[in-house]
Amino acid sequence: MNIKQIKALLEGNPSEQEVEELRQDERIGVHKLLEGYYKKKKAILVERERFEVLLKYEKAFYQEGYSLIAGIDEAGRGPLAGPLVVAAVVLPKNVFISGLDDSKKISASKRNRLYQEVLEKALSIAVSIVSVADIDKYNIYMATKRSMENITKYLTWAPDAILVDAMPIEVPSTKVLSLIHGDALSASIAAASIIAKVTRDELMERIHMEYPQYAFQSNKGYGSKEHMEALKKYGITCWHRQSFEPVKSMCKAGSSCITNNKSEFTKLK
Repeated sequence: MNIKQIKALLEGNPSEQEVEELRQDERIGVHKLLEGYYKKKKAILVERERFEVLLKYEKAFYQEGYSLIAGIDEAGRGPLAGPLVVAAVVLPKNVFISGLDDSKKISASKRNRLYQEVLEKALSIAVSIVSVADIDKYNIYMATKRSMENITKYLTWAPDAILVDAMPIEVPSTKVLSLIHGDALSASIAAASIIAKVTRDELMERIHMEYPQYAFQSNKGYGSKEHMEALKKYGITCWHRQSFEPVKSMCKAGSSCITNNKSEFTKLK
């Protein structure tokens, strides 16, 4: 075989015999290809071992007799503007999603790739878009809690156990375990964090089209320098959270600062 053919072979799924035969090949180019092959194979093994650790809490639930486990996480608790997004994901038992991690730790392009893979491999996914009106009505903590407690009703497969990031929630007839930094400890929560983050980023990009002067496509509603300068210059929009400072102090009594967007739940799968 020539080098091009050998490269194609190693990029596929070569047998042990084929690899051993290549080891006997004296060409330098073949040896370099084999080095890359072994390096890639080791990286895959390391990633599978990392992912197995990420399934620690799911496996503990399986051993207790629970079969459907939902991971729940949110995106957007801290911004001055835009909705909060809560996601719930039920993964199958023998799932493997390479690179899955806390959505805040990875690039936008990688999040988008993982979003598609989670969508393909999950048993069920539900998303809650919590409106600015509800955030202001209940406060951000309670709005988050309420959404997390209600979202599993919209899953195709009702879970019998839940892993949730940080929030102490109660769901009738369902085992719940709240984990601090759960999106870095549980595959199910990490998957939910990916769905929530990508969904919210897309929403903020749409809102940017409506209010480009606030640069929501880049700051996603957080109080960046550009966002704060726009607030001072243009005032607030219906997407700004009036219960958050400094937005609260900018919304004068009798002004037209009305947050009329509505909360909604969506079943993605």
